[in-house]
Amino acid sequence: MLISNPNIDFTNREINLVSSKSESNRALIIKSLCSEGISINNLSDSDDTKTLISLLNSFRKNNHLDAHHAGTTFRFMVAFLSIQKGEWILTGSDRMKERPIGVLVDTLNENGACIKYLEREGYPPLRITGSQPNLSNIEIDGSISSQYISALLLIAPVLNKPTKITFTNKITSRPYIEMTLDIMQYFGAKTQWKNNEIIIQNNGYSSDNITIESDWSAASYWYQIVALSEKSSIEIKELTQKSFQGDSEVAEIFNLLGVSTSYKNGGIQISKSDKLFSKKIELNLNNTPDLAQTIICTCAGLGVEAVISGLETLIIKETNRLEALKSELNKFNIELNIINNQKLHLKGGQKMQTPSIPIETYNDHRMAMAFAPLCISTGPIEINNPEVVSKSYPNFWEDLKSVGFAIQN
Repeated sequence: MLISNPNIDFTNREINLVSSKSESNRALIIKSLCSEGISINNLSDSDDTKTLISLLNSFRKNNHLDAHHAGTTFRFMVAFLSIQKGEWILTGSDRMKERPIGVLVDTLNENGACIKYLEREGYPPLRITGSQPNLSNIEIDGSISSQYISALLLIAPVLNKPTKITFTNKITSRPYIEMTLDIMQYFGAKTQWKNNEIIIQNNGYSSDNITIESDWSAASYWYQIVALSEKSSIEIKELTQKSFQGDSEVAEIFNLLGVSTSYKNGGIQISKSDKLFSKKIELNLNNTPDLAQTIICTCAGLGVEAVISGLETLIIKETNRLEALKSELNKFNIELNIINNQKLHLKGGQKMQTPSIPIETYNDHRMAMAFAPLCISTGPIEINNPEVVSKSYPNFWEDLKSVGFAIQN
């Protein structure tokens, strides 16, 4: 796909953003665990959410389940199936088989679950025999992945006893755990988080209706577009300042990069700020690592020096996102240094060149979406496998066209 930007004036544009797959997937697991009726409005139409819906609808009549590329879906299903009656093979794509699952599986097994590795120890695929694990008092490394913790939290209210989770090591992506707890509490779960412990009562979930809000992670690409453009004002519907989503922090971060945010009419308006943006930013994204690619690419386009830490989980995502960023930015003649597999340093003042070869996406939706807006700074760029955006934002390319980007397949 060739993408270019003949129109750099994005004033008075309006976007109906994709709804949050993070909120959607948590609500779907809760709905499946609730004995009463739950109605979910504005579900995400992302591939990940569609995959989860399919697995939850079919697991009672199909004992071979495939989560494909959907990491959150896979991890949530591991915990979910561990407490159901039956036996399943849970597998995924080739990349999924390279993504570790041992911390979650071993924690469940140590507390009475019955899960076996079918190929490589610590990795999918798995054979899961449903049981009633005793999660009354467990310890888990909080630094590996918040998705493991969320998977355990979601099943805790329907177990036989209250659950206490104690974290060892620092917690990564804390806002995603807080999102899980907030949605659980919305549906009647009783939880308490104090210091390094979370206690969840086994009072089950109660019936309610929920409307999923738009996806703040997806909004980050529009912040990037505004930051890189000369003149812009874009309104995005269904985003609130008091959000379940930790990636709402993107508004504060991009204020450093010349984008202002105003909240009105149940959404936001983002505009190019008149004030000068920072020439160097230093951020710890331990809480919001999914914003890393967008921020680094934006800084590269603006010539801003960036020191970004808290990125240790990025090496086990859809691809090794640190190496992928380094490799693809090099095609723009941009040098990016990786420090100890958890930190990035982008030198300031580098001038981007138009790449002579296509940008690879590595089956990673965020690589495609973070690199596309760079055509504002460089001119036309070619992106391979652009369809990967369907994992979280299926209408991404159509939305870009709607504001003036030229896209040729």
